[in-house]
Amino acid sequence: MAVRKTPLRTCVACRRETGKREFVRFVRDADGEVHVDRSGKAPGRGASVCPDVACFEAAIGKRRLGPALRSSLSEDDVERLRREFEDAIASSEAASSRSGR
Repeated sequence: MAVRKTPLRTCVACRRETGKREFVRFVRDADGEVHVDRSGKAPGRGASVCPDVACFEAAIGKRRLGPALRSSLSEDDVERLRREFEDAIASSEAASSRSGR
């Protein structure tokens, strides 16, 4: 059986490249709404950010997240995404602690 290559992604804030499962993915769907994609498989334009609040803040502060998604983000969008991002990090940390990783 052939060994499959791990899909690589790059953080839009710090430019770190690693496997796609180690990032939090933001997606702009067909309606133009931006949200956190917890499954990593939602259709639409995606951008990856390290699961670190500092990287999220850098992506917003350096205005890299909006252009990566080809979308403009309002202040309300940023606040909503910040909450979704923090929830995604908390749930992934809880899942990894339950699995013993």
